[in-house]
Amino acid sequence: MNAARSTVSVVQRRAFDRLINFTDAVVAIAITLQLLPLVDIKSEDGETVWKLINDNSSQIFVFWFSFLILSVLWLKHNQVFNSMRTFDTTIFWLNSLWMALIVFLPWPTALYGSLNNGQLIEAQGVGLLYWWTLALISGVGWLVAIHAWKNPDLLEESALAERNESSGIKKYRGASFVFVFLLIGLAAEFSPQIVPYLSAGIIPMDFLLRKKTISKLKKINQKVH
Repeated sequence: MNAARSTVSVVQRRAFDRLINFTDAVVAIAITLQLLPLVDIKSEDGETVWKLINDNSSQIFVFWFSFLILSVLWLKHNQVFNSMRTFDTTIFWLNSLWMALIVFLPWPTALYGSLNNGQLIEAQGVGLLYWWTLALISGVGWLVAIHAWKNPDLLEESALAERNESSGIKKYRGASFVFVFLLIGLAAEFSPQIVPYLSAGIIPMDFLLRKKTISKLKKINQKVH
């Protein structure tokens, strides 16, 4: 199988490196844009910083949460691209869509963060927009991983050994985040009071899935060697 793989030219490698650098720059800009709503927060005369934080706690929380989620999504994207040696047209357009959604995210983040608890029920669709945008970002990133995994010619040598055995594991991990974001979006629309509890489980879920994936891949590598 390895002998049939095409050779990646210097030009192709350079183009792939530029795509990675461009993607990282877009993510960095998107994360920076998340901060803009907080920059507009001004304190009034005689107002303490604690009251200022309390009055804008929703905006501050959504900023930090979005920062954390974007970091996790970038990490997953980075892991996929680290297993690749080049890209094709499908990867390019899926990655472009992924970047467009990343840049779009600050807008629903600002809308969602500007709502206080009393407004969540009245502002129909804002929570759904925020969480389903995250679901789309995660879903497109998942499609990038699936396409790369189905095309060994795109993968580095080190990624080929685990390709056949672990493809199901990676699909399971990718689908789980899409499902959770879709579920929280529905909860934000119909039962916003449970959203904080559901969202609190995202990072532990990622940790557990990563731990299980690493454990299974170690067993696969032991069988291979």
